[in-house]
Amino acid sequence: MKVLTLVLVATLCVWGVCFAQDNLLIDDLQGTFSGGPDGTVDYGAGNGSEVKVSADTDIIDLGTESLKIEYKAVAGGYMWIARGWDLDAKRAVWLVRPQDISWNKYKAISFYMYGSNSGTRIAFDVKDNGNEMWRFIFKDDFTGWQQIICLFDGFFARGDWQPDNADKNAAIDFPIKSYQLEPLPESEGILYFDHVELIAKE
Repeated sequence: MKVLTLVLVATLCVWGVCFAQDNLLIDDLQGTFSGGPDGTVDYGAGNGSEVKVSADTDIIDLGTESLKIEYKAVAGGYMWIARGWDLDAKRAVWLVRPQDISWNKYKAISFYMYGSNSGTRIAFDVKDNGNEMWRFIFKDDFTGWQQIICLFDGFFARGDWQPDNADKNAAIDFPIKSYQLEPLPESEGILYFDHVELIAKE
């Protein structure tokens, strides 16, 4: 007698894009993007740098829009584009609360970026439960959509700036509460970002 073995791989499908169930979609970056206290993105710039965020409906990877960032990063300047919890923009939240995530199941946080091969260095920061900022740096050295995977053990504590209430204990304290992007000086252009997910341990 022959035995037929059927293996089912569970997936989560959102807007026609499927993810392995072990990974966790935390931010689909869909909807109208706005700043300010009631905004959906916490963003700003200073010391001569400039940034503007909006939804783009032409260059998309998931759903019906992506996060479009128009920026000019000058020497000595700074900017941030953040989503998550405990931010000044109260509606800039993820799809899931950080405290509801089993962080020990995941090894990395990832997102999709539409590259233009500009050579721009981009910082991806996360804020941990002790308000310490951790940084991962990558370069726009590709064209089109690409997944950027930031392993948790590849982050380093920011040495240039930390919040006044950061514990600065040199360890990532989970849960992570927010993430932010910062094109680094000197650079200028447009970037597009899409869905953010946690990558499961193998």
